[in-house]
This record gives sequence, structure tokens and C-alpha cells, in this order.
Amino acid sequence: MTTFPLLAVLLPFVAAAAGLLLTRRPHHRTTSASGDTGDADDRRARGRAAWFAVLPTAASAVLATALAWAPGFAYLGDAAPGPPVGRTYGTIVTGGIPISLTLQADDLSAVLGVLVTLVALAVQVYSVGYLHHDSRYPSYSAFVSLFTSAMLLVVYAGDLLVLYVGWEIMGLCSYLLIGHWWEDRANSRAAVKAFLVTRLGDVGFLFGLFTLGFAAGSFRISDVLSKVPEMSGATLVTATMLLLAGVAGKSAQVPLHTWLPDAMAGPTPISALIHAATMVAAGIFIVARLFPAYAAAGPTLDVLAVMAALGMLGAALAALAQDDLKRVLAYSTISQLAYMAGGLAAGSAKAAIFHLLTHGAFKALLFLCAGVVIHHVGSNLMSQMGGLRGPLPVTFAAMTVGFAALMGLPPASGFFSKDAVLAAMDGALAAGRLTDAAALLLYGCALATVAVTGAYATRAWLRTFFGQAAPVALPEPEPGTAHVIDVREAPRTMLVPVALLVVPALLLGFAGGVHVDLGVAAVGVVLALLGAGVVYAVWRSAPLADPARLLGPLRVPCERAFYVDAVYAAVFARPVLALARLVVRTDDVVVDGAVRGSGRAARGMSGLLRLAQNGNVQLYVSGLLAGLLLIAVGAVVFT
Repeated sequence: MTTFPLLAVLLPFVAAAAGLLLTRRPHHRTTSASGDTGDADDRRARGRAAWFAVLPTAASAVLATALAWAPGFAYLGDAAPGPPVGRTYGTIVTGGIPISLTLQADDLSAVLGVLVTLVALAVQVYSVGYLHHDSRYPSYSAFVSLFTSAMLLVVYAGDLLVLYVGWEIMGLCSYLLIGHWWEDRANSRAAVKAFLVTRLGDVGFLFGLFTLGFAAGSFRISDVLSKVPEMSGATLVTATMLLLAGVAGKSAQVPLHTWLPDAMAGPTPISALIHAATMVAAGIFIVARLFPAYAAAGPTLDVLAVMAALGMLGAALAALAQDDLKRVLAYSTISQLAYMAGGLAAGSAKAAIFHLLTHGAFKALLFLCAGVVIHHVGSNLMSQMGGLRGPLPVTFAAMTVGFAALMGLPPASGFFSKDAVLAAMDGALAAGRLTDAAALLLYGCALATVAVTGAYATRAWLRTFFGQAAPVALPEPEPGTAHVIDVREAPRTMLVPVALLVVPALLLGFAGGVHVDLGVAAVGVVLALLGAGVVYAVWRSAPLADPARLLGPLRVPCERAFYVDAVYAAVFARPVLALARLVVRTDDVVVDGAVRGSGRAARGMSGLLRLAQNGNVQLYVSGLLAGLLLIAVGAVVFT
């Protein structure tokens, strides 16, 4: 079993290599009996890619589950954790602090490994049907496998710099997958935006790793955590603040959250993978992994609490005003990630990770259901939907469970994990871990967000499945996925992952071992139902109108996500573009001008020399005689 972490990481990596190298279509395309040139080759390539994608990911999921079921893995329960399972595969000598090539699974990484592999497996199976007409499916599935391998490397790494390798590969994979349909300029811009914003945070993240490693004299995570009590407060605050920049980028925390809604330009299964099990989960995992360092850095926890408070409420209000179903879920993810960050700031890593697990289950379910709806309707816009509970009964039931979990209604899994996070925030008011102002702001925003979450989840549910049915044929939102509405559900490869994800979304809360605080739970349920009830009343009064009108004058600012992108464009993007244009102008006028000027000067001088070199032999002889005469006269004069 000590090799299981390594095998779990390697299997998706090998699958990615095989998918890229062994699914290429032949250069000499054949003609089928029906006369369709190359169609058979495309189908065979997609078929090979599907097997390369699904089977290794399934094997990795089995290994991750075996690691989580091993004795002693009880992160979410009350039992004491057992020793890590894994081994060290060598050491890289750097001339300074060595890098330990360690892969291991402890109580925390074991449960995260299960989440990553199971969601990745569901996405791979779902994508077989979702992209069955896409000629780029082989490369797409290979990048998903590489994405999965990179996230597992982050989860199972026993050394900070080994972890950083997986961290950066995830950023590259997100860029490639978000820009899958790169012909559309909006998609390629969204991919570049995600890449640049997350890279910006990663600069601070890398220096934070260096700060911790040099302070501890080792990059091994176990050595770093054992040295935390010996580190100065300034070192810990500096390191955790720098790490927080990377966490904010990967986990879409304020102020580096703006890339996540635009990432919806990618295929819907990729949205499910990013929002449920990779990328955004990595930042929360890092804080939990290094939580002793954060717990000893009080100012960092205050900053994290403020970021979480602003993110959870602001994103929930933005979700309430969106018309694009995927953007509703994207802002919902930002809000729920802020909940997890708030749980960490309140001092409960266990509650935050518990909510991360349940959120991974129900958010993957919601995104895959949204993909079925979009595949069926042919549009991302809820204004083009409605009345779909009849044509899509399985999707309707599954998405109802997902929305109930998102709202935190019992007995769905989100009820238990959200109660644990709210209870931790409630306890932070008296525990003194946070300053009074930060603790009060965090808890107040969390309670308000519960009501707003109930409102936007109910609005999306009503507008998608109730009311007037959408038109028969709609424009295609994602290349190769849209079609005309009919009475059939999605392909079986899409419905099976949806049906299976309903189980953890509904029942995972019972496995958490977290005790329910009845008072806090009652307040949470009442607030969620209050938000849902207000939206339902507004919708019943005018079923064809958007319930978001209840926001009144705040509707446009919420729809524009409070103009954060516009502020960034004015403060950062436009000045940088102006500076770039100035650099180009300077290069053209000054640098290139000097080069061009030297060329013109040389040509001018050559013109003067050419006057004497005109090919007239008589002029040459005359010049020679004149020179000799001048020499003779000079000799006579000077002697």
C-alpha cells in the first residue's frame, strides 16, 4: 500500500500521455462505404481516447478509496489519525535545502484524494456523451487526465516544492481546457485571464513556500509543521500572507476571484471539474494542510476572515442577478469557497474540509445537470429555459437534490457541513482567535449569505424547470453540444454520473461525524427558506418575469458583479496597455530610428565616396598626377 499514492498520481499521467500520443488520426484518411471520408477514423480515435481516459482514472479512484479506508484515516471523525501511508523516492540535492520526493497519504490527503478521483471519473464518463461529436475530444480527455494527476500530486505531496509542481501544472491545464473552443475569441480571452490572474497569485505563493522552507530548514511538510512553534511571529505572518495570495488566485477568493465566472467559457464538464475537485479546492486544501502555521498567524486569519466575508455575500448577490445558468453556479462556487475560507479563519479546518467535500459532491452534480439542460435546450440562458421538469425528469430530480444541498436544507449533505461552518463562526465570536470586528463581520455576512443562497438557488430552479417552456430550437452555445429540444433525456453516459452523484450529495453529511448545533442549524434553515420564500412569492406574482427584479436598483450592479472587472480594467489593464503602446512607440521611434538613421548616414557617406569612384580613367590619372605634384611641392617646401 505504500506505493498507492505514487500509482494514483501516475495512472492519470500515463493516461494523458497515451491519449495525446496514441489517438492521433492517420495522415492518409480512408473513405468508408458510405462515402464519409475520415468519419470512421475520428470515431476510432475518440473511442481509444475514451478508454484511455476512463479506465486509468477508475483505477486511480480505487487506489484513493483504498487509502481512505485504511485503518486510522478518520479526519472527519473523532478517532485519532494514523501514520501516513507512502514513501520517499529519492532526494534532489540543490546545494542548499534538498527536495524530498515524497508521496504519502495521511488523514487529510486521503479524503481529498477520494473527492478528486471520483469527480474526475464522473467528468470523464460524462464527457464521452457530452463531446461525442467533438473532433478534439482526444486532446480534451488527455488534458483532463493530466489535470487530475496534477491535483493528486498536490494532495499527496510530502514536500512543498513537489506540491508546487502539481500546483503549476494545474494552472497550465486550466488554461488549455477553458480555451478548448479557442476559435471563439471570448473563450481564448477567458483562458488567458484565468492563466494570468492565477499566475499573479502564484508569485506570492512561491515566495511563501521559500519563506517557510528556509525558516524550517526543510521543505518537507512534516518538518515545516514541527518547526512552526520555533518560528517568529513576523516570519509566520509574512509566509502565510504570501501563501494567501496563491490561495486567493486558485480558490477564487476576493480580490483574485474574477477569473472564475469567465472560466465558464470552457465545456461544462470542465466547469464541474474545476469547481468541485481541482483548482479551487487546492487553495482551501493548502490552508488546511498548513493550518498550524495559519493558526499561529493572527493577522493573517483576520485578513482571511475579511476576504471570506466580502466574497461570500458579494458573490451570492451576483449569482442572484445572472441570467446564464453556468455563471449562477460559478458565483455560487465563489460564495461557497468563501464559506470554507471563513471556517478556516474561524479556526475549524475540519468544518472547512467537510464543506469542501460536500460542496464537491453537490456542485459537481449541479454542473453536470446544467450540462444536460444546456445540451437539451441549446442555450446557457435561463430566459430561454423553463418547463423542463417534464422533458427532463431525471435531471429535474437530481438538480433539486443539488439545490437543496446548496441551500443547506436537511437531510442533504450541505445542511450538515454548512451547519459545521456556521457553528465554527459562531464560536469564533467568543473564542478570541479573530479580532471582534473581523469575527462579527464574518458571522453577519455568513448569515446574510444563507438567505441570499436560498434566493438564488430557488430562482435558478424555478426558471429552469417551471413556468413556460422554451422555444423549440435555439442557438448553439457550445460547439458540438447543442441540438433541438425533444422529449428525450441525455445519453446514458451523461445520466449515469448524474444519478451516481445524487447519492453523496444527499447522504454524505451523515458520514461526516460532525455534531449538529440545533440552534445554529435552525437559524440557517429558517434564513434559507426565507430567501427561497421571497423569490417564490415574487415569481408567483409574475411567472414570466425574472425574480431578480426584487433587487431593485441593485440589480445592475449585482449583475455586473459590482464592477470589479471594470475597476481592474481602469486601474491595471488600461495603464498596462498604454505603457505597452508607449514601449512599442519608443522602440519604433528611438531604437529602430537610431538603426535606420545609422543606415541613412552610411548611405550618405557612400554617396560622397562614389563621386570619386565614377569609372573615368582620365580622372583617375589626373588625380594621381595631382597627388604626385602636391607631394613634390611639399617636399621642396619643407626641405
